[in-house]
Amino acid sequence: MAVAHVNPTPGSQSSLREANRGRIVDALKFHGRLTQVELAGATGLSPATVSNIVKELAAAGVLHTSTSTRSGRRAIQVSLARQLGLVAGLHFSSRHLRVAVSDTARTVVAETHVPLAADHRHDSELDRVTLLLTDMVESLGASLSDLLAIGVGLPAPVDTRSNTVAPLGLLRNWEGVDIADSLSRRTGAAVFVDSEANLGAIAETRGDLRRIEGVAAYIRVGHTISAGLVVNGVPFRGMTGKAGQIGHITIDENGPICRCGNRGCLETLAGGRALLDLFRGDPSIQRLSDLIVRAENGDPSSSRVIADAGRHIGIAAASLCNLLDPDRIIIGGELAETGEILIAPLRHALERSALGGTTEAPEVTRSLLGDRSELMGALALAIEHVALDAEGRLLENA
Repeated sequence: MAVAHVNPTPGSQSSLREANRGRIVDALKFHGRLTQVELAGATGLSPATVSNIVKELAAAGVLHTSTSTRSGRRAIQVSLARQLGLVAGLHFSSRHLRVAVSDTARTVVAETHVPLAADHRHDSELDRVTLLLTDMVESLGASLSDLLAIGVGLPAPVDTRSNTVAPLGLLRNWEGVDIADSLSRRTGAAVFVDSEANLGAIAETRGDLRRIEGVAAYIRVGHTISAGLVVNGVPFRGMTGKAGQIGHITIDENGPICRCGNRGCLETLAGGRALLDLFRGDPSIQRLSDLIVRAENGDPSSSRVIADAGRHIGIAAASLCNLLDPDRIIIGGELAETGEILIAPLRHALERSALGGTTEAPEVTRSLLGDRSELMGALALAIEHVALDAEGRLLENA
């Protein structure tokens, strides 16, 4: 997290106060809008200390406060001040690009989405997104130089050692590329990149402080399948960034060859590409959205194909449960739009296959943010890396 932390000198009240300011700013960057009571819980500071620091930083224009009512009680909501600046979030999925610009209070002020060709290349798409961002920020009376940070989600893991798209085969025409560096050179902004599943997990799990502790898995099901893993609010990426690649768990060792080079991966049975292949002769189902609409309208063949996909995903998710013992699993991505058509057989297969069965199975729910989970996660990633000192002054991004 790119906030300047100060280790207070023993007995130094000013240093201690500066450190406490940093903790409050950190918590708001991490969680977004919180009440003062929630801030006290998140930082470990006393309510009185939180109240005093919030008043100071609000007066300085660093924080914004507003009054809300919860369960009949008035509460002071606190967020970073909007005037601190703008950030951008990008989500490159397999078939679409979504772009959003928000202020540091996480209010989206501009948003657009465009289709992507099946064989899209990183260089042309980064050129295009630079033009999109330029138009979007200029429509707000700003310029690219005003962007404090950009968060990017990709449909592939990002190697945590080299910051490049990896491994080979998962995102052709992008593999081995340092997207953060390439986009930063085009825009002049600090850029931070992660997998779409990790960003979806961040967006879905950080909004509720009551559930920040524990292990959560966000399984994204679309043209590809992957999982974002969050432990106590922090993404678990593994040694090289490949943690959570549930789509490449082998389900059938004699099955179809996967794009990763293996046989019978979950994606070859339950990914969007595999499902569309089953309807190759049907001109009414050309896109994944066509299949989803047909299933939602009660078409038995479409519903059965999606239910079978859910069953395969549930079997793979059971292995995930046996390894990590999550307390909840969140289903996102395009196929999550079908709701219980996908999730009910997924849940049943998981309960049947995981250790502990029905009594100890994790909660399985549909994404709350829908198709915006990854985009909101990209904005959260950008805000998390906005560099502020404890007084709220902007620093050079790390």
